[in-house]
This record gives sequence, structure tokens and C-alpha cells, in this order.
Amino acid sequence: MGEFYRLMFNNSHSQYAPDGSTTLTGRVDDPTLATAIAAAIAADDRKADNITLLKVTEVSYLADYFLIVTGFSNTQVRAIHQAIIQKVEEENQRQPLRIDGQSEGSWIVVDYGDVMIHILLPEEREFYNLEAFWGHAEKISWSALT
Repeated sequence: MGEFYRLMFNNSHSQYAPDGSTTLTGRVDDPTLATAIAAAIAADDRKADNITLLKVTEVSYLADYFLIVTGFSNTQVRAIHQAIIQKVEEENQRQPLRIDGQSEGSWIVVDYGDVMIHILLPEEREFYNLEAFWGHAEKISWSALT
């Protein structure tokens, strides 16, 4: 997809979707959000499921955005992780500060400082239920950009 989301949209703004999430409808000028969207697109390219982007700026000091995705095997979780790192480096010239969970492959966390990415197996995602823990964060629908 390359620079698709940067070239396709020329006004930076958002609107609320019927489910209460924010839908992005404009150019992404925020480099932090651009990193999160590039990661979401990479996860989608590797057939990740239930891709959830949360803006946690107002509710957490850990990061500005959390991206939470599901992979259905340890191999797929690792492939999603590798695709995200590659795409973010290519499009945003960024390397993660930390990566944890690669050897197990059941929950990999990729930390860019301002964007934290969680790639989990379904049972891990259900057990830890990060969306409920951060449920008061703003949910962003990134799919309008793909």
C-alpha cells in the first residue's frame, strides 16, 4: 500500500462512527498516528484479526496509541510482528525501542515509545482483555484508510 493513506486524503480531520469510534477521514499529519496506522495496515496484510486502535493519550502515560491485534498461531503472531517492524521502518523510518515475547510467540509487544503494539493469540487476548482495561480510551477506526 505504500504511501496510500498519505496520498489519498488531503484534509486532516475525523468524525464519529455509529459505534462511537472515531473514523479518520483526512490526511495523517501526526507522525505518531502515522506509525500506528502503518502498523495496523501491516497487521492487516498478514491477516491479523480484530485490529483495534486505541488513543490512550488522555488515559495513560505509557503511550499515545495502543494497537491490539490477534494472530491465530505462534507463527502468524511472529509474522505479524515482523511485518509491522518492516513497514514502520520503511514508511516512518522508525525502529522499536523494545520488543518482548518473540520467543514464546503467544503475545508479542512492540514498543515504539508513543505507540505500543500488542499481537496476541486469541486465548491470550481473551484472558488479558486489554480493550476492557483501556475501555475508557478513544477507539479509532483505521480501516477507512485502507
